[in-house]
Amino acid sequence: MAEETIFSKIIRKEIPADILYQDELVTAFRDINPRAPSHILIIPNQLIPTVNDIESDDEVALGRLFTVARKLAEQEGIAQDGYRLIVNCNAHGGQEVYHIHMHLLGGKPLGPLLMN
Repeated sequence: MAEETIFSKIIRKEIPADILYQDELVTAFRDINPRAPSHILIIPNQLIPTVNDIESDDEVALGRLFTVARKLAEQEGIAQDGYRLIVNCNAHGGQEVYHIHMHLLGGKPLGPLLMN
């Protein structure tokens, strides 16, 4: 069984976060170390450690990540100019928290790559 992460505690509202959206499948909240004017993390409520751990049963929740990203981009006022969605996988991919999550970034030109 996967080890619980800080994201599990955010989902259960045991630690504070600026939650922008939550339903039975996903939770979205502002990143505490933003790399763009809008930087939101969208996560499935079920703990899936990495992209390598995704199963066919996860498709509905993972599809919801994208529909929530679209909705939040509109609410943030970044949909028209554009935004970036990033999912990192494992250490070489830059994953720091082992609970799959999508970064929604926008609000400024991001260039060809988003660098540290």
